[in-house]
Amino acid sequence: MKTPEDLMRHCLYLGHRALESGNPPVGAILVYRDKIIGEGIESGKSTGDYTNHAEILAIRDAIEKGNIEILSQSTMYSTHEPCVMCSYLIRAYKIATIVYGTDVKNLGGASSKYSLLRENKVPNWGDAPLIVPGILEEESMELTKLYEKKHKGM
Repeated sequence: MKTPEDLMRHCLYLGHRALESGNPPVGAILVYRDKIIGEGIESGKSTGDYTNHAEILAIRDAIEKGNIEILSQSTMYSTHEPCVMCSYLIRAYKIATIVYGTDVKNLGGASSKYSLLRENKVPNWGDAPLIVPGILEEESMELTKLYEKKHKGM
């Protein structure tokens, strides 16, 4: 059985691929019963479509593979805390658990003042997902630092 760290290492690999394409270094996967059912590589900058966040692409990938019925029983792993846009989609599909590496200070769906991942008062969203932050946090932060260094002054 894969550990959360094993699964996060796969996200880090995807994050490196995003970085190589000039995108923020975010990689995300959806896991159901120890099997990856969807994955996403951040690609908003390279495609010009800013909805192409890694978490959204992982959800789209899982749906395209016929896994829509098990999203609510799945765990999402991401190098970075899902933003509010991604958090809305996570809540809409009722993804059960969110595991991530590093916080996103201003627009994070769990740690910012816009904590959609923790909100329990929106009709039809059901219970908030279990949130597990800080898995391979240093490695995720290093990706961010590489991106910032590469894009400093742009």
